[in-house]
Amino acid sequence: MNHTEFIQSVAAKPQMSPAQAEPITRAALETLAERITGGQARDLASQLPEELKGCLSFAGVNPEPFGLPEFLERVQARAAVDLQAATDGARAVFDTLREAISAKEYGDFIDQLPQDFRQLTGPSVNRMETRRVGT
Repeated sequence: MNHTEFIQSVAAKPQMSPAQAEPITRAALETLAERITGGQARDLASQLPEELKGCLSFAGVNPEPFGLPEFLERVQARAAVDLQAATDGARAVFDTLREAISAKEYGDFIDQLPQDFRQLTGPSVNRMETRRVGT
């Protein structure tokens, strides 16, 4: 997925303009970089469009221990949007990440986040769900 496709995908989910999706995407990725390990941020960045890789470059060795409310407040402040736009945008970024990167990489970074972040991950994060025949 290239940069334009990534931003258009983020914009389409809560139906916002690409001009609004760009700063929200960058804010969400920058804030995510503060919450996951530096190694995980590098792994994630390696699968992103070139224009977005820098958003994850400031990751430290140890992640900052904050939950979803703090994550959304940081996205809101960085993107200069209201809390609802930050929440909808962050959810759209997570949805787009699930589509744009490998299932393993998506699961690896989600595993580093607290349980309350599952509100942003959509219906199922289980990568290895088994299906029973006939159900």
